[in-house]
Amino acid sequence: MDKKRLRKLMIVFAWAAVWQMGAVVVDNRILLVSPVEVMGELFSMLGDPGFYRTVGSSLLRIGSGFLAGFAVAAALAAVSSRHTVAEEILSPVMSVLKAVPVASFVVLLLIWWGSSFLAVAICFIVVLPNIYINTLEGLKNTDRQLLEMARVFRLPGKSRFFYIYRPAIAPFLYGSMKVSLGMCWKSGVAAEVIGTPDYSIGEGLYLSKVYLNTAGVLAWTVVVVLLSVLFEKLALQMADCFFKWEPACGRPALQERAQGKRRRAAANMPVREGKNTAERPPMPGARLEARHLFKSYGSQQVLSDYNAVYEPGKTYLINTPSGSGKTTLLHILAGILRPESGSVEGAGACSMVFQEDRLCMDYSAVKNVELVTGDVLRAGAALEELLPPEALHKACRELSGGMRRRVALVRAMEAESDYVLLDEPFTGMDGDTRACAEAYIRRRQNGRVIVLVTHILPAESIFLNKPRCE
Repeated sequence: MDKKRLRKLMIVFAWAAVWQMGAVVVDNRILLVSPVEVMGELFSMLGDPGFYRTVGSSLLRIGSGFLAGFAVAAALAAVSSRHTVAEEILSPVMSVLKAVPVASFVVLLLIWWGSSFLAVAICFIVVLPNIYINTLEGLKNTDRQLLEMARVFRLPGKSRFFYIYRPAIAPFLYGSMKVSLGMCWKSGVAAEVIGTPDYSIGEGLYLSKVYLNTAGVLAWTVVVVLLSVLFEKLALQMADCFFKWEPACGRPALQERAQGKRRRAAANMPVREGKNTAERPPMPGARLEARHLFKSYGSQQVLSDYNAVYEPGKTYLINTPSGSGKTTLLHILAGILRPESGSVEGAGACSMVFQEDRLCMDYSAVKNVELVTGDVLRAGAALEELLPPEALHKACRELSGGMRRRVALVRAMEAESDYVLLDEPFTGMDGDTRACAEAYIRRRQNGRVIVLVTHILPAESIFLNKPRCE
């Protein structure tokens, strides 16, 4: 036993000794009983078969109330995060549930329903506003840049929930669960004491009070505390498992369509083996055209009657000065921004390296690429072309800036898309690493339009020169 645990144990024994001395001084078994008598009463209760039915019934009521409140609160929070009207409608309801004393609800529910489901209802009422408010706050704090990334890559709802929304709500939900679990047991047992349903801990506490059995009251209190602690640990452990679980990623919507194109293209072109993965046949060309684009921010005009045609299989480099609207243009082409006037016509399936990394930082490089491929093996093989093997399964927050940039580049190039937008993809890379990244982009172009924004290379160099990546 380590020193910390030993110290805690000694503190417990010290307080038990104080309690024992207090009982001796008072010398009145109705006012205060000794810890020895309480333990004797508790062991007596453990020998009664009815005790386990009582504990099980109370556990079922309180657990059901908590689970029902948790499920309804999470569902309502999800609806409110998407629809402001729903949040406005529910706001006064949650305020009332938080402000009205539990005793008032107990009396009203006794009149309306009786005592059978009183504890379930009270636990539900206590849990609902706490979980709802915290879950809604977590959803509101979801990284908007990641949601834009998900929209660009057309990630399925399952992947968005598990890898974008779930990490955002985790800290809020953990805190609210800890508070709710404790309150749930306190209010649930209090409701049982008032309603005294058959086979309940509340009934046992009430009868002990009626017969002035102070030892029984304290023994039942010990049972409640132990059950509350165990229930909280179990619930939090299950929550921890849920938040650490990494389910397989579904195939993005754009990839389903692209697979058909690739099968048709493969019929006319043999598959060639690349360094780590089989090179996929080029997709049928998709032309992209920007017509008369205008975009301004306040009084600053960044795009003024911009026109361009992007042909399939070609790479277009943009290295105009800062503030000239390069990132704005890419965001319009990706559908993130809408121009004030003008239109973008042509291919609709886009993949992108953003100016920021926009990675799911709690998850590995492989998982981030699997989000857009739906295939963990293919994701790992592609990443091996630009990252050392030991970096593949580290959380992205543990990687260097240059490594994270390479993960973002692989994610964009491996996604099945009609055109690829690369906004400063070589940030944080040295010369050799950049040469490898350039070669990787060429290998993965596969007949797609590539629009590349970079300050690192002059416009004429990147794809006219072809450095090898050994």
